[in-house]
Amino acid sequence: MSETDEVLALAVELAREAGALQRSRYETPLEIGTKSAPVDLVTEVDRACEALIVEGLCRARPGDAVVAEEGSSRERAGAAWRWLVDPLDGTTNYAHGYPRFCVSIGVERDGTRHVGVVYDPLMDELYHAVRGGGAFRNGRPLRVSSEPRLDRALLATGFAYDRRESSVDNLDQFGAFLKRARALRRDGSAALDLCYVASGRLDGYWERKLQPWDVAAGALVVAEAGGRVSDYAGTGDARSGHEVVASNGLVHDAMLAVLQGRA
Repeated sequence: MSETDEVLALAVELAREAGALQRSRYETPLEIGTKSAPVDLVTEVDRACEALIVEGLCRARPGDAVVAEEGSSRERAGAAWRWLVDPLDGTTNYAHGYPRFCVSIGVERDGTRHVGVVYDPLMDELYHAVRGGGAFRNGRPLRVSSEPRLDRALLATGFAYDRRESSVDNLDQFGAFLKRARALRRDGSAALDLCYVASGRLDGYWERKLQPWDVAAGALVVAEAGGRVSDYAGTGDARSGHEVVASNGLVHDAMLAVLQGRA
């Protein structure tokens, strides 16, 4: 087994274990707190899932770097492998009993996206990708949609936690796409939205003010399924999460035109 295979197997194992914990606590009483804003929630399940994943990484791969949403990061200068962990993507959904959430684990090798795993525990859908090796859902290959027209596209997006205070709130872009696309969805899990683009359930997705752990796994799944991922300028790979556009590739330029105010 290659080291990449070992990393993938570990990511899958930890994602499934965290997903099982989420499933066991779903629609039970939760301790709910806030972080950066009143709409930025965290629960004890987020923290328990992160502890499970990070402790598992420490045991199995003590030399790797880890960046995790809830503060259990372990940066190691010079580490070849870097794990980006969102232990529960879709916390607001989870806290309200809305069935759209997942575990997201992305792994970089020498600064490049290399392995991605996203697990939806309620649907029991496990997405994975390895750089150059394709994208899969429960072991079956994924391919983006073949829709070339924006006016027939199903798109998804999200809104930042600072939307009550900031004028950069995605509302203008949402309105523009509402007029131009077939339909829009806003389901509250960036990682799952990206995987839905990869699987052809969505034709495109855009969002801003995300974090690296939000996109590390899902962006690789999109790319390996034949899609395109960029920032709003159409140049970078959206690694930071600050601006993310993901699509089947065919509607990408039309989406960029809307986001740039050219359409």
